[in-house]
Amino acid sequence: MTTSLLYLVKRTELAVRARLDELVRPAGITALQYTALTVLGRHDGVSAAQLARDSFVTAQTMADMVRTLEGRGLIRREPNPDNRRERLILLTDAGRGLLDEYAGPARALEERMVADLTPVEVEAFRQALHRTWRSLT
Repeated sequence: MTTSLLYLVKRTELAVRARLDELVRPAGITALQYTALTVLGRHDGVSAAQLARDSFVTAQTMADMVRTLEGRGLIRREPNPDNRRERLILLTDAGRGLLDEYAGPARALEERMVADLTPVEVEAFRQALHRTWRSLT
């Protein structure tokens, strides 16, 4: 019997998350918090709701994460000039420094994940993941 693709994707996601948790533990953050910081690294100045969507967590989980990351000095919140009721979340210099510090190790983890694939297979895998994600969104 062929293994379900859903099972294989979830198993891979859990393995990546476990390795990423190990990787960033010395920084005192979790894989989910690191993911949120990387989202801000690409799109700084977003709402908590948008950050939650882009980080694949619930709004409640993000609210807790924002408090924790702000308390650690890795992010800051400021009023949105276009919407007075909303606050934007931005990386601090410390948050950028943490991302810089872990960029190489995170890249090495990704390289480890695809080490048994050829460069052509890696690109095909990347494209397949993009297409399957688009099919579901």
